[in-house]
Amino acid sequence: MKIHIRIKNFISRHLSPTRIFVLSFAAVILTGGILLRFPFSAAKGPLAFVDALFTSTSAVCVTGLVVIDTGKDLSVAGQVITMLLIQVGGLGIITFSTVFFVLMGRGISFKGREIVQSTFLHTPRRDFLVIAKSVILFTFITESIGALLLFIRFFQDFPFNRALYQAIYHSISAFNNAGFSLFSDNLMGYQGDLIVNLTIMGLIVHGGIGFIVQYEVLSWFRGIQQRVSVHTKIVLITTALLIISGALFFYLFERNHILRGTPILTNLLTCLFQSVTPRTAGFNTVDIGALMNPTILLIIILMFIGASPGSTGGGVKTTSGALLGLLIWNRIKGNEEVNVFNRTIPREIIGRTISIIFASAFSVAIIWSVLLIAGGNLGPAESRHFFVEYLFETVSAFGTVGLSMGITPKLNDLQKYALILMMFVGRVGPLTLAFSLSRTRGRKGLTYAEEGVMAG
Repeated sequence: MKIHIRIKNFISRHLSPTRIFVLSFAAVILTGGILLRFPFSAAKGPLAFVDALFTSTSAVCVTGLVVIDTGKDLSVAGQVITMLLIQVGGLGIITFSTVFFVLMGRGISFKGREIVQSTFLHTPRRDFLVIAKSVILFTFITESIGALLLFIRFFQDFPFNRALYQAIYHSISAFNNAGFSLFSDNLMGYQGDLIVNLTIMGLIVHGGIGFIVQYEVLSWFRGIQQRVSVHTKIVLITTALLIISGALFFYLFERNHILRGTPILTNLLTCLFQSVTPRTAGFNTVDIGALMNPTILLIIILMFIGASPGSTGGGVKTTSGALLGLLIWNRIKGNEEVNVFNRTIPREIIGRTISIIFASAFSVAIIWSVLLIAGGNLGPAESRHFFVEYLFETVSAFGTVGLSMGITPKLNDLQKYALILMMFVGRVGPLTLAFSLSRTRGRKGLTYAEEGVMAG
């Protein structure tokens, strides 16, 4: 009995909500890697451990980077495993556990309550359990509608059973912003298809704007609440601006290149699709490696920004990009505070936003450096193109996007492990990971006499 109490006290003392959040993802990734390593998960031969772990990490972190052909190298069992990993990773294992315990009539701990609230909510709410249940319900309904629409289209190309399976897999992958596809060319075969493009884009946007935004908008439409929060307004406006501006710039950069000679409808769908998907989804209807350099830069920026907080996506988040822009705009106007929509954003949130952006950029720089150093000793002429390709791959892993310029399967083991770490950091967040490893989190540091330093 004493041993049981000691173990319980040790767990309570050392497993903070942040550490539980990080460890839950690590445990699911490792479990998925072991399952994918078994022979029944492979269609040809057992996967190497690094490839199984890479695929599991990519699925749980809803990234979509692959070192194998998911549709050909994995058996149906292996594909179903990745689909389940995507679903669990997109919503979070803690969320599933919490809702399950509530449905079973069991209570949840304070730590579980804190994790769920920090996952989906910008401010604590008493009705967070109602929101958590609605998240699961909304996910099921949205994925079902998406699967139905995709089935209607895929049924024209495949037998009933295969069309249904393809539709379910791609619907789950799209809503969770994973980017996994059972087609070897991803969705390039459906570049001009109206149903596939609109359905996938709709699922990506719905999964990427954040569950609290979905909940508030639906509550506003139903008249349950009178106004939406500043958070929701920022997310919706920033998302719309990024989609529209991204599509416009994609067209300007590629109109005389990859879009030349294609029909107007195909051009419109291609531009919109490649503006939506870099925001952490990873599907593609064009060859990313064949794009112009300005377009590659555009996609890198969109991947780094990513989706919105409390969603299935990664990146520094739309709110971080918006708050940084608002900070600069308010400073130009001479305001000490960041004001928007007749509200003042707390300085603590602004400071955290800046920390997240710089920590993310620093993480990307480190992993990018590892890829470059571990890439071999080729001469400058033979290896110069890797400079951009490795940067693209690293940002894609950090933003849990999954877009690739085609070099992922060619990486060596050390580079694969580096990207595994990058995907994990991108999913849980660099600051969250740092806090989970810190022993002094929550303690106030010493304060000394102030002294100025020149800045700028």
